[in-house]
Amino acid sequence: MIEIQEYIEAVKLFYSFLEAEFGFSKVNETINGNAFYDVEFKNKERIISISYENIEDHLEVIIFMLQNGKLPDYDDKTKTLHLQQLNRQVMAKASREEIILNAEYFAKCKAKNEIERELLKEARELRLCLKHFNELQLL
Repeated sequence: MIEIQEYIEAVKLFYSFLEAEFGFSKVNETINGNAFYDVEFKNKERIISISYENIEDHLEVIIFMLQNGKLPDYDDKTKTLHLQQLNRQVMAKASREEIILNAEYFAKCKAKNEIERELLKEARELRLCLKHFNELQLL
């Protein structure tokens, strides 16, 4: 189990590239007791949700494609994109050099526990996905 402040600090550190490279802003932190944490980043086209269910020990990174500035219906698979499914497409397109450069970018980040290791893994994948986002064959 991770404390809320540790989670938020890890997200800010590991996902700082969203603001620095891709023009996102942190727009929301949702805390539901010690059971659910969510941090959202937004730009003109997308909202990225990084959520963790403490009880289930489940981390989920979702990219929502905004429609006229609004969130799509969660069940709309063409506008609600789970990082896991995008990652499969990106890994087929990313060059070995890109993967190495991406790993070097995150080399300074150190995870202190299992959830931070998962957050860091997802951050690496998300950064590569965003670099290839326009090339992806979105369903």
